[in-house]
Amino acid sequence: MISINEPMKRRANEALAKAWAGERLTLDDGEALLASDDLLALGAAAREVARRHHPDERITFVIDRNINYTNVCTTGCLFCAFYRRPGDAQGYVLPEDVIMQKIKETVAVGGTQILMQGGIHPELDLTYFEQLLRAIKARFTIHIHSFSPPEIAELADREGLPVEEVLARLHAAGLDSLPGGGAEILVDRVRQAISPQKISWRRWMDVMQAAHRLGLKTTATMMFGSMETLRERVLHMVRVREAQEETKGFTAFIPWSFQPKNTSLEGNASSGVEYLKTLAVSRLMLDNVPNIQASWVTQGAKMAQVALAFGANDFGGTMLEENVVRAAGVTNRVPMEEILRAIRDAGKVPTQRDTLYRILREF
Repeated sequence: MISINEPMKRRANEALAKAWAGERLTLDDGEALLASDDLLALGAAAREVARRHHPDERITFVIDRNINYTNVCTTGCLFCAFYRRPGDAQGYVLPEDVIMQKIKETVAVGGTQILMQGGIHPELDLTYFEQLLRAIKARFTIHIHSFSPPEIAELADREGLPVEEVLARLHAAGLDSLPGGGAEILVDRVRQAISPQKISWRRWMDVMQAAHRLGLKTTATMMFGSMETLRERVLHMVRVREAQEETKGFTAFIPWSFQPKNTSLEGNASSGVEYLKTLAVSRLMLDNVPNIQASWVTQGAKMAQVALAFGANDFGGTMLEENVVRAAGVTNRVPMEEILRAIRDAGKVPTQRDTLYRILREF
């Protein structure tokens, strides 16, 4: 762990006291906490704040599948090992019958959510997505949690339509909510360095808030550990919190660590300690976002279990399929039985939820 100077240590202690007292933390508070080397004190405060949000002993999860309908993308983000350029021999667009088979398999094991995300494909238009959504809804009763803000913004630009109209048409065709992908760090300095072709942080947030105004709930994510400063990491959280004050549509926040293998962006993966600190600070900063999700996809089941003592109240999805993180050389697979066992061993009650965090079943 890094050592910090005495003024920063005092600021961290003062921030922890504010958290225990239920006061809102500032950007300076969050930065001091991330720089702190008192991991256990940070975890204790985050655990208490999580208990205030969720006084029962439940830890939730959703049975879902992540379907990457295409890997073709023009954005070329330096941190991504999944995408292929248009014309690449390894590029694909999944045929509709393959997508339907994947959904059928998900429904067969009790799945309630389909997460569909792809690259920025230059030839897939709004009509394509409307037809796909209608075809899914005609065959299956399942929640479609799909299309990140960069995908929505690209469709709006290509069609020459306002974002609100694109979202309204997709919603009418069957879209139920939006995932928080493409957020990375919501600071343009970082975005220009790691994903210069991707939308700005403000446009990412504009898409999310437009969705909220239409009644569509969304999640928010953060990919940390690439090249941002600690202050920029906390600024990301503050911007999510400020947007939540306006539109109140974020159901959950999911921080996950940059995975450098097979990418063009040099660096090392964040340590487990850094992950737990970031998760805990997320819980303390985001006082108006109800759920903080552990990321077993990048961290593995054991670290996700430890995250339950650092402010997480949700184990995320069972992810019957996951391709993007796997392309970066991380192949954590956690069967539902292991999720149940990890939650029970943490002294909590495993509870299946739907996308909107409505309780479906206790185990």
